Amino acid sequence: MKELFPLLAGDPELVYLDTAATSQKPKSVIERLERYYRTENANVHRGVYELSEHATRAFEEARRSVARWINASDKEVIFTRGTTEAINLVASSAGHLRLSPGDEILLTVAEHHSNIVPWQIAAQRAGAKVRYIPMTGAMRIDLDAARAMINPRTKFVALAHISNALGVIHPIREVIALAKKVGAWTLIDGAQGAAHLAIDVRELDCDFYAFSGHKAYGPTGIGVLYGKAEHLNAMPPYQGGGDMIERVTLEGSTWNELPSKFEAGTPHIAGAIGLGAAIEFMASLDLPATLAHDRALGVQLLEALTDFPNVKTFVKPGDDWIGIVTFAHASIHPHDLAAICDASKICIRAGHHCAQPLMEVLGVSATARVAPALYNSRSDIEAFLKALRKAEQLFA
Repeated sequence: MKELFPLLAGDPELVYLDTAATSQKPKSVIERLERYYRTENANVHRGVYELSEHATRAFEEARRSVARWINASDKEVIFTRGTTEAINLVASSAGHLRLSPGDEILLTVAEHHSNIVPWQIAAQRAGAKVRYIPMTGAMRIDLDAARAMINPRTKFVALAHISNALGVIHPIREVIALAKKVGAWTLIDGAQGAAHLAIDVRELDCDFYAFSGHKAYGPTGIGVLYGKAEHLNAMPPYQGGGDMIERVTLEGSTWNELPSKFEAGTPHIAGAIGLGAAIEFMASLDLPATLAHDRALGVQLLEALTDFPNVKTFVKPGDDWIGIVTFAHASIHPHDLAAICDASKICIRAGHHCAQPLMEVLGVSATARVAPALYNSRSDIEAFLKALRKAEQLFA
């Protein structure tokens, strides 16, 4: 698979094991971006000349590709800058619509900061309260606790599809069903899920689903918010500006239809078109086989780490896991390990992974994270293990 990714094909010595942070880009996506800038570059929706109309068609076809991929309607697909902006949009706009003093927002302790901070801000503004579902000792969501915590005061339940730090696939269907019993709206942070799993928002019956292009073989700076049309129509705009208006007078303004209502200003046209190409790339993959490949590499690493007595891992493999391995070394700080790996052209993640509350649960301030993907191989894991042995020698 490395031959499909120009950065990796051009540097055979490079071992990239940080796909949970951002994926490498296939040649087809890079070429589509280049083609847009070389032959199609114009603003969308506004021009009456052919070049602008061509750009508009390409931009909206990308939206249709996303909609088909997640089984939504075109009007329910909002382009954003990424998962973070998508969650902020919902927390701000839907929060303004739904939250009152005494209401509750339910998250999990394993969330990325992007699915914590926007809700904290929304709760502070409304006088609402944020509560957190704990994890079990196996680092899975405690569904019994969730059942006890969801109540008539719960207005939103927001959780990741897959933990970016642990690689655990959360039982979102069960949580969505619990939320529906009390009329709570659900948001799924799909930043990791969209790159690994087939997404059907109708089948999930979530109210919102958010994901980023750059973690799913697409460009940076582009993301998607899916929202049920009835919710998006009821919500106030998130930003004001061009394209999201129907009419502007000195006395006031009225709003455009979906999805334009939530897409103020010139959008990331190239990013959306590149995301459409990334969707086409993912559609060509056997996603279950790709997931099995990633899990196999994760198991290879976990089994090898049992030979390192000073290493503590934080998750056990299973069918609800995508192969991410997060661990801490008793005598090597994750940043030092990442630096030693970098000297051997091996890219891993080190730090709190924008999940400080989870790090507190794990009893550490930071961990090292290895996140394999379809372009990795068993030899990549061996290269990392070699670097880990070198690090132990240096810090012995």
